[in-house]
Amino acid sequence: MSHRTYIAPLVFCAQVASSFFDTALQMVVKQRCADPDPDSEQKAITNFNMTFNMILKFMPIVPAILLARAGDKGYRKVPIVVPLVGYFLSRGLLLLDIVLEWPLQVLYAVPVIHGLCGGFASYWAGVMALVSVSSGEEERSVRIMRTELVYGIAGFVGSLASGHLFNLYTVDLRQGSILSSLSVLLYFLCLLYAVFFLRIDLFSMLGERQERQESTGIINHVALDKMNIALLFVSGILYDIAVAGGMEMLAAYVLKDPLNWGATEVGYGNAAGSLLFITSFLGVKMFTRCSLRDESMVMIGMVSFATGIYFMGFVTTTPMYFLARSITLFALIPMPTIRSLLSKQVRGTSYGITFVMLQLSFKLASLVTTPIYTQIYQATLDTFPGFVFILSSIFTVLSMIPISIVGCRSARHDGYERIQGN
Repeated sequence: MSHRTYIAPLVFCAQVASSFFDTALQMVVKQRCADPDPDSEQKAITNFNMTFNMILKFMPIVPAILLARAGDKGYRKVPIVVPLVGYFLSRGLLLLDIVLEWPLQVLYAVPVIHGLCGGFASYWAGVMALVSVSSGEEERSVRIMRTELVYGIAGFVGSLASGHLFNLYTVDLRQGSILSSLSVLLYFLCLLYAVFFLRIDLFSMLGERQERQESTGIINHVALDKMNIALLFVSGILYDIAVAGGMEMLAAYVLKDPLNWGATEVGYGNAAGSLLFITSFLGVKMFTRCSLRDESMVMIGMVSFATGIYFMGFVTTTPMYFLARSITLFALIPMPTIRSLLSKQVRGTSYGITFVMLQLSFKLASLVTTPIYTQIYQATLDTFPGFVFILSSIFTVLSMIPISIVGCRSARHDGYERIQGN
């Protein structure tokens, strides 16, 4: 029986829609916060982004947990379909804001609607759970990374087109309305696909039912222990702080001098970020063939990001920006590989709650770090605006400590197993 769940078309379409939305939002905020004083403009943009992102991270906490529990009870489509409803409604609000010229503050309702439906935390945890229950342990890292690859290719295509589409407008249509309309339409198509066409593999559902009958515990005692789960969470949280904090500030950094990007450059910049999904996937395939352990692949990805984001702190031209991006070519390996490692520590009936708790832990941590990053960025605008990227590099180095401990513990455990077997 086939293990395919046909999740790829949904992931692709949703990420193209997300890329359209991200560019539209970024440019609308820049237009509404326009100020003759560059520092005042940057502070207005970063203050809006900070509030927007904090609401985005806080709102999904309870809904995502409830949806994950529904998914682990066998309703695997629920944690995917409900967030897509939120995506569709919230993206429609941006379109209305552009067309009707509502105040910028109205857009704070976007993360509220999005979060009440579970947000990205529920959606992506649901996708990862679906991929995990329909793949074996040996192939799981590659399967998860392949899903991330589809996500990245979609982001690359969407981002390349988004800047050009944003600039399309007529007398009757305001700038950004076409791009935002396409985002809403694509999310509507995703919702229809998820409800009527998304196929859940019967084999994986039968396997889950059997696991549920055997045990209701989360920890898979045949694998490793709770200490490894805790270390994987700590490593993932620290790395997410580094990546999310750096990328949030980078969104504002590219809009100011000396880069001073417009919509087209913003689209190309986002596409460069999405291109990393392709290079990271190729990296996983290559490292897997070289028989590298998952922990080693995570470390390689972290070194790649730490080096590239450190260099980003000294970027003053667009070519330098893309050079810094190219150094981070393996930066997207750590997160899917950490998810794969976690999935090997828990039963299939707990994938949903485990992945959503990981996503929510990222959001809770960033509720503290986002305002700190914002304040540091604003305080160093006139002296060294790239300092926040150096800070991200430091957090990345710290995240390497727990994953290296997991690697040592796993190697020791495997050695013990071989001796016992012999």
